[in-house]
Amino acid sequence: MHLLIVEDDRDTREFVANGLKQAGHSVDVADNGRDGLLLASTVEFDLIVLDRMLPEVDGLTVVRTLRASDNHVPVLILSALGEVDQRVEGLRAGGDDYLAKPFAFSELEARVDALIRRHVPDAPTTTLTLADLQMDLIARHVKRGERLIELQPREFRLLEYLMRHAGQVVTRTMLLEHVWDYHFDPQTNVIDVHVSRLRAKIDKGFERQLLHTVRGAGYRLAVA
Repeated sequence: MHLLIVEDDRDTREFVANGLKQAGHSVDVADNGRDGLLLASTVEFDLIVLDRMLPEVDGLTVVRTLRASDNHVPVLILSALGEVDQRVEGLRAGGDDYLAKPFAFSELEARVDALIRRHVPDAPTTTLTLADLQMDLIARHVKRGERLIELQPREFRLLEYLMRHAGQVVTRTMLLEHVWDYHFDPQTNVIDVHVSRLRAKIDKGFERQLLHTVRGAGYRLAVA
């Protein structure tokens, strides 16, 4: 991970930088708030370790400026100002965590790791599975067991929505809004027709039925 340390005390800056480098991170440093803000605004970092009391531009101004510019990089604030109201002020300014000085490096490292884990985006879903029904969202293929199922674009969207809500009752209104992009009921049987066609394609010839009608409520895609 690429980290930025903004700390004016040389001993603390080198101590933290060396420790994080040994932990396998790439580290840039700045010794004042102005340079730190410039780096943070022009380089993409995975996390910033930010001293609060900095020359030229103080740490809270740095983090407020980043948040005002829609920069959401995780920020761990370091400070000798460790009273409750001071920590609260740092968090409300936009800091993600606050560590009072003096600190143990092991705690700082654990907080850094936790913030990185929290802010790493989940990998996008590329496949959906229910029992032996599989949907590949990239290749746009659907299989039931070893059988490849050919779906029309609207049928694919319908099945995708049902699979993303597997086990839940999906109402007619939900389908109109999310599959047909209607925000009103056109009073047609278009949903019934498409559900019937989809059921014939994914359930016909299989002992276990997956697409169920919930009378008076909607539909549910489920193993039972």
